[in-house]
Amino acid sequence: MAMFMAVIPALMWGSIGLVSGKLGGTSYQQTLGMTFGALIFGAFSIFMFHPVFDTKIWLVGIASGLFWAVGQFQQFQSMKAIGISITMPVSTGLQLVFTTLAGVLLFHEWTTTRTISVGTLAMIVLIGGIVLTSRRDRNGQPASQGGSYNPSAGTRALIFSTIGYVLYTVVVQWSAVDSKTIFFPQSIGMVIGALLFAARNQPFGKPMVKNILTGIIWGIGNLFMFLAIPKVGLAISYSLSQMGIVISTFGSIFLLGEHKTRREMVYVTVGSLLVIAGGVLLGTLK
Repeated sequence: MAMFMAVIPALMWGSIGLVSGKLGGTSYQQTLGMTFGALIFGAFSIFMFHPVFDTKIWLVGIASGLFWAVGQFQQFQSMKAIGISITMPVSTGLQLVFTTLAGVLLFHEWTTTRTISVGTLAMIVLIGGIVLTSRRDRNGQPASQGGSYNPSAGTRALIFSTIGYVLYTVVVQWSAVDSKTIFFPQSIGMVIGALLFAARNQPFGKPMVKNILTGIIWGIGNLFMFLAIPKVGLAISYSLSQMGIVISTFGSIFLLGEHKTRREMVYVTVGSLLVIAGGVLLGTLK
């Protein structure tokens, strides 16, 4: 039962790109709808965890949520430019690399010969996975959601997405607040950030409402992550959560019809496995 709970975050987070792709809408509608779903979960967390809010928790939570909105919006932008099957493994790998670097440089998390050697190996494996999953066959067809493959726009979006996601976690770690207390303030920050992005782009409408489901899915994954950590440990929970890229990557190919040549399938399969392996190695250091 405990291991089943630990797998749920991967199932939930790995399906977000697929669900949002099926529900449709612009990046602005997808992001705003998702944040409203996260707000529902944030309100639910008050009754579940009974947090005590103070000024620091509100400031940290809202700041973290604003950075998350940047990360998620840009990730949706990347999906439309270069496809889910490239975006998700590359985005996951970049987040792992730079979040780890932040932990090493800012919080001095690698202090022994083992952590330095295993961590360095994990980084090399992750970078190899990122390179492979982003590689395309010259004879391949575009795999973007929007119908026009735009690698330069996708690369820019991935850079900004990674910055947003890394700061989203670093702010919480740096402030040393209990993460369970910031769910609701964080969700407020997410909604504010999404509204700032979407204000001039007609975000409201049926697609936005439908994408509330993606926020609820994200919240369920977040909840089960915290429930699983005391039962199976942070290392196992963290490592298993990385398996979600298998669902998002191959689901986008087989369910959403993103085209891949035989050679590209080899690239994305091996690359995704390397990203997972790198995530597992990093998980052993947590």
